Amino acid sequence: MAVFEYRASDRQGSLHQGMETASDLQAAARALRSRGLTPIVLTPSASIASRSLPPADDDEVAPKKSLLGPRTDRVTSAQVLRLTSELGVLLHAGLPLDRALKVQIDTAEPSAFKAMAEDILQTIKSGRSFTMALEQHAEVFSGFYVSMVRSGEASGNLAGVLTDLSVYLERSKAVRSTIVSALVYPAILAVVATLSVAVMLGFVVPEFESLFDEMGEGLPLLTSLIIDLGDIVASWWWLLVTLATVVTLLTRRWLRTPEGRLRVDGRLLTLPIAGSLVKKFEISRFARTLGTLLSNGVAILKAVDIARGTVGNVVISEHLEGLEPAVKRGERLSKAMQPEVFSPMAVQMVLVGEESGRLDAMLLELAQVYEAEVEADVKRALTLLEPALILGMGGLIAVIIMGILMGILSVNSMAF
Repeated sequence: MAVFEYRASDRQGSLHQGMETASDLQAAARALRSRGLTPIVLTPSASIASRSLPPADDDEVAPKKSLLGPRTDRVTSAQVLRLTSELGVLLHAGLPLDRALKVQIDTAEPSAFKAMAEDILQTIKSGRSFTMALEQHAEVFSGFYVSMVRSGEASGNLAGVLTDLSVYLERSKAVRSTIVSALVYPAILAVVATLSVAVMLGFVVPEFESLFDEMGEGLPLLTSLIIDLGDIVASWWWLLVTLATVVTLLTRRWLRTPEGRLRVDGRLLTLPIAGSLVKKFEISRFARTLGTLLSNGVAILKAVDIARGTVGNVVISEHLEGLEPAVKRGERLSKAMQPEVFSPMAVQMVLVGEESGRLDAMLLELAQVYEAEVEADVKRALTLLEPALILGMGGLIAVIIMGILMGILSVNSMAF
């Protein structure tokens, strides 16, 4: 039998430390969990002295600060997903939290992610909780993530919560990837169409201008317009590019303002196909976040506030502001759900969840339904958008060619 020194958190988030006798490290971790304690630090007692000496701590802190200082890269969402997933697996296998983090650090390349993991490990070794360590990196870990971890530490089920978190992050990533991947091809078509028209007007059309000079006012109207547009593109292309860049930058700056976001998000919801798609996507994200938080023991008031913060559309977020006060007054969540945002099906599913005591499960089921509809709507929209872009590009080039041919025919008719 060996003696291990531990620092652990109970279900209320209080820290405990002491000695545990067990056959090995995994047995000591299981013994602590059976008493409702989540191991934060669990090491053989013989190694504690050397690891806790002030010079060793100073040595560990120094490189961590140098990593955080000069680096300009940032922690990506994919790295956060990997950290969450692997921590859940390692904790389920019986490793204490500090050793699981050490595994992540040892396998990571020098980067902002490794520096962050070292900082989190150092915070935990100083006696603070995992939640407090994550709160020091608020730019990486959202309020939703931190609240989930806090609930896991309080309930003694940190491994299960991290597994749920990895599933949530993976699903959110899959939905976003589906939408982004679906928009890549239409975006390429739009760029190709713009460049094709610019090349036709700036390089091809001016080649025919000398042929039409003798026609004067006798040119067809369409040919005259195309020739004038060609002259503008060929002579002032640099000004057009500059204006387009300035307009883009000013538009992006305006979209960052509250007024700009409110107007654009409101207009987006009124579009025939995109409006319904955006609403379903935002509500699916809200429902999945709320359901995940409730299933892990987060209070409903806190869960609603955090879930509303994950909604990207400002207009929908404003509609959701009334949920928290209504629940605080004792009203049912289903009664407070506004019909402008939630469909009758969504309200009924939430109502069934409240009556059956399975609100978290019904919210997750609602999120799955909406996510499936979002993927189907994206595919349906693309079947309409891609042919429309191709026809539009072909139509513009056809109009330019038609204008040139009309001018050539007019020259030939005058010659005869």
